[in-house]
Amino acid sequence: MENIKKTCLHSRHIDLGAQMTPFGGFDMPIQYSGIVEEHQAVRNACGVFDVSHMGEVNISGPDAEKYVNHIFTNNVSGISAGKILYGMMCNPEGGVVDDLLVYKRGENNFFLVINAANIDKDMAWIEKNATGYDVEINPLSDSISQLAVQGPESEAVMEQVLGISCADLLFYTFREESLDGRHILVSRTGYTGEDGFEIYADDDTIMNMWDTLIASGRALPCGLGCRDTLRFEVGLPLYGDELSETISPVEAGLGIFVNLDKPEFIGRDVLAVQKAEGAPRKLIGLELADRAIPRHGYEVLNDQEEVVGYVTTGYRGISVDKSIAAALVDTSYAAKGTPLSIRIRRKTFPATVTAKKFYKKSYKK
Repeated sequence: MENIKKTCLHSRHIDLGAQMTPFGGFDMPIQYSGIVEEHQAVRNACGVFDVSHMGEVNISGPDAEKYVNHIFTNNVSGISAGKILYGMMCNPEGGVVDDLLVYKRGENNFFLVINAANIDKDMAWIEKNATGYDVEINPLSDSISQLAVQGPESEAVMEQVLGISCADLLFYTFREESLDGRHILVSRTGYTGEDGFEIYADDDTIMNMWDTLIASGRALPCGLGCRDTLRFEVGLPLYGDELSETISPVEAGLGIFVNLDKPEFIGRDVLAVQKAEGAPRKLIGLELADRAIPRHGYEVLNDQEEVVGYVTTGYRGISVDKSIAAALVDTSYAAKGTPLSIRIRRKTFPATVTAKKFYKKSYKK
């Protein structure tokens, strides 16, 4: 545990009795009251997550836009300040170095949010590929902490409990402002399939906000356990499972975030071919008839019992009450309705190919 980092809220998690475990180099809360209760709170009301383990880096300078477009699959040209884009940094073979969010702060000024486990790797990649570009790369991971307030009641909680005006923020936009003399960045994105907000600020501000939210009783503290069940049910990828150095965005079904209107970016040639001709593998959803639970790495078999892929994530769905999985399979087996099976320990269980989005929100009129 000696090299494990701690977020500024670590002692709060301990005081709340959280179950802690190493994740992305940090000692992080997996659950407090329980994954099912926390999952349902975010689906139906409001939960708050400590996501201070995430990494941040600012890229500015005369070539910042050109450079971000060079390392990013999406296209930041022409977007207005206050807009956020999702996409990937890819290697020349089309595999994913990381998936990330790019915030446009102003002309030639971009704020990148990267995955905790990839901070060192990403920073090395960003520095290495900046050769020849007039940019300033400013790592911010050690000076910024982050809360995610998620759920259908999150807007009301943000405004009424924290006093942060956010009703006018559209999805995938952000604003920077001063709150009680402290600089904060507030965005409206989320990783749960629900409405939600992120607050980036210094440690003291984040600790005060956490305490205020917990004391209010209107935002249940939530761990990374339900963050995973929530994102999985709505088909959102997790780096290391659905995306990796050997899994391309096109294979993962994220080709919409690969913008070929740009003449150049790292990995473009391979990804252009995959988009035009189809990738050899495809990420699919699988629904089991049985209650058995598939897990990452389990083999997926065709009707000849030949291995045609593997499970990337699997759970007994909390909102859908079915045994479900995402799996990367040979494209010839990816059509919806295709019968396959999953080997779970020594037995095989029949499964059917479905959409990767298992849970669809039903909005009240």
